[in-house]
Amino acid sequence: MPNKMIRDRASGAIMGAFIGDAMGLGPHWYYDLAELRRDYGDWIDGYTDPKPGRYHEGHKAGQLSQAGFILRLMLASLVDCDGYDAADFCRRMDEDLFPLLDGTPVSGPGGYTSQSIREAWRRRVQQNLPWGQTGGHADTTEAIERTLAIAVRYALQPARLASAVADNTILTQADDTVVSMTVAFCSVLGLLVQGHTLDAELSAKLMELVKNGELPFHAVTRDNFQPPRPGDPDPPRAGRFASPDALLTPSYMARAAADPQIRIEPAWKVSIVYGMPCAIYHQLPAAYYLAARFHNDFESAMLHAVNGGGQNQARAILTGALVGAQTGFSGIPQRFLDGLDESAALSKLALDLASKVGSP
Repeated sequence: MPNKMIRDRASGAIMGAFIGDAMGLGPHWYYDLAELRRDYGDWIDGYTDPKPGRYHEGHKAGQLSQAGFILRLMLASLVDCDGYDAADFCRRMDEDLFPLLDGTPVSGPGGYTSQSIREAWRRRVQQNLPWGQTGGHADTTEAIERTLAIAVRYALQPARLASAVADNTILTQADDTVVSMTVAFCSVLGLLVQGHTLDAELSAKLMELVKNGELPFHAVTRDNFQPPRPGDPDPPRAGRFASPDALLTPSYMARAAADPQIRIEPAWKVSIVYGMPCAIYHQLPAAYYLAARFHNDFESAMLHAVNGGGQNQARAILTGALVGAQTGFSGIPQRFLDGLDESAALSKLALDLASKVGSP
């Protein structure tokens, strides 16, 4: 069993993601910030009901969206199987989610189904294709939103983490860049669960794992990004990802957050700096920035993630996982747990998974 601090950080990462999902339910996908302020006031400070005619209409404050529903399926599978079992997870998707969908956006748990899940549903249900041939080309973060639980489970086993996350990602998203950025995020999360901070040094630690062959990214530079010397052989490729750049992004964001000459004020405007859309290349820089700036302040990180508008639900899920891994479950304000629907059951799942971190 992992030590108490690792269990606290692991469960904090999971609960942070659930809280982020529920916080984004009401004010989800407002790209007009004036409209967002009109409907929710100048500052959203907790869970809210979705407005009539908006995404997730009919749901209540504190409930999960479909992203949270799928994360819960993943957690249950990881706990019941004592690790990642692709066949078990796919069975749960076939039996527990897909019968609730009809292939249209406004359907299923949470009242909305994302593009990547709709595409997987069509290929699996309508075309009867096997899992493994179900991944589409959505350039979004849905895979991260569920594989973050895999990252927590294998936080002490980076090679296993990368392999399992990549295998699960391609079930719904087959683009290599999306897969590599998903694996990179989960690798970051794994280090945070270990006890590292999202700071300017984190990417160097990730690159050491690349050089040790534990993360499947290619790197040609020497230490401190010095160029290769004449006659140096091409290094053996550790895996499928051609570039390590996705591992370098977090520390650049952390440097920006710490640099007194670079200020994003208020911090919610990170959504304007890096972009409000859903694509993974907008979402990750914003989440890394907020998680570095508010690494010991769960509440501020979450509120700034949500108040930025656009795809604030994904931004809050990713930020919640990263910050929750740094503050730990013990650092999450009680009000966020009290307002979360089925909080006790979700907390139990998170703690059950946390107790298995590092197990063979």
